Amino acid sequence: MLSLRQRERRQAWVLLAPMLLVMLLLTAWPLMRTIWLSFTDAALISSGDAPGWIGVENYLYALSDPDFRLSLWRTLYFTLVSVAFEAVIGVLVALLLNQRFTGRNVLRVLVILPWALPTIVNAMMWRLNFNPDYGSVNALLTQLGILDGYRSWLGSPDSALNAVMFADVWKNYPLVTLLVLAALQSIPDDLFEAARLDGASAWRRFRAITFPAIVGALSVALVLRTIDAFKIFDIIYVMTRGGPVDSTKTLSFYVYQESFSYLRAGSGAAYAILMTLLCAVLIALYMLLLWRQRRRGSAHEA
Repeated sequence: MLSLRQRERRQAWVLLAPMLLVMLLLTAWPLMRTIWLSFTDAALISSGDAPGWIGVENYLYALSDPDFRLSLWRTLYFTLVSVAFEAVIGVLVALLLNQRFTGRNVLRVLVILPWALPTIVNAMMWRLNFNPDYGSVNALLTQLGILDGYRSWLGSPDSALNAVMFADVWKNYPLVTLLVLAALQSIPDDLFEAARLDGASAWRRFRAITFPAIVGALSVALVLRTIDAFKIFDIIYVMTRGGPVDSTKTLSFYVYQESFSYLRAGSGAAYAILMTLLCAVLIALYMLLLWRQRRRGSAHEA
């Protein structure tokens, strides 16, 4: 006769079984297949022969490939700069939307719109905005006197990646804003009133009250955006196709080209596994950050 706890445990496994099966088919099996391919010389278009086992040769080639290292540094630059701007803009907009003024609810809805847009639509829109002949960015900057003439933002290696980052920041800063705004609304107004009565300046109130209250939500937003930015592909594919002269080729685009343009499935799989490992490091940092935040909160409550 099974005990109540054993029946509950068995029932839990029965309820989890469909999800575990889906995860096994959609995640575990493709991952195992990719790992196996990374140790072979498999080609995307096979001649009929079985892929040959070559061991860690693909990984050694990837680590010694200067183009792969350049893609890695390009990805790190894209991730750090775009996430930093999203954090600053997101916090500033959240602080603005937390104030009481006429039309605040309408403005909150408008702020969400860039984040709600599909990435492909956002990329196409900014590709048109950066058009060297009739783009709105050139028109605005020339009318303001900042530029003497129109320039090709996406056609120059010096500005293409920064232009893509601008489009990415415009789309994703609302995520930071929403998370930080939710944390701001949990702060009691009495704390700010007491600080004002004590003569605390606006900066002092932000440092002593606001920032400690939003640091948890901001940390989660930054780590989630860091992981997402590190895997950036779709906006680059639509706006620049990795060009000009590979100036916007990130790790994800490098894996795509190796696998589907050059048809080298084995080395492409190795690049994908290396990228997955780097993402796993970011996830580990994310978990460590949450654990420290939870531990700090428990110590504060004690």
